[in-house]
Amino acid sequence: MGAHLARRYVGDASVEPDPLRMPTFPPDYGFPDRKERVMVATQQEMSDAQLTLDQRDYCAHYLIRLLKCKRDSFPNFLACKHERHDWDYCEHLDYVRRMKEFERERRLLQRKKRREQRAAQAARGQGSGEVAPEVAL
Repeated sequence: MGAHLARRYVGDASVEPDPLRMPTFPPDYGFPDRKERVMVATQQEMSDAQLTLDQRDYCAHYLIRLLKCKRDSFPNFLACKHERHDWDYCEHLDYVRRMKEFERERRLLQRKKRREQRAAQAARGQGSGEVAPEVAL
């Protein structure tokens, strides 16, 4: 889970995104028809369920169902396995999505740095040595 923190000290720290800051690239960059994530549970539902701030994420509606099930079938704590599984699975998918976003941001930063280096080399007159086919004729 903390692999990105160890990599920050080993690799190039200038292309490692800060996990505590917002992404620097637009979310639809490279994905023209990408949809924005929408919260299913409203603020009123989350405050009625007395969810703490760290529980108010995109999986809050599953957690509200789980807490309601636990409250309704109190002595039988095994009755809510399906709701618990749904909530855990949603949290897992959210974690995977955040790691993919982190990796996307890291690769876009690397690409930006490579392009800046190529532009700087071209400005100094030091090309890559490749000749385009139309120029070679």
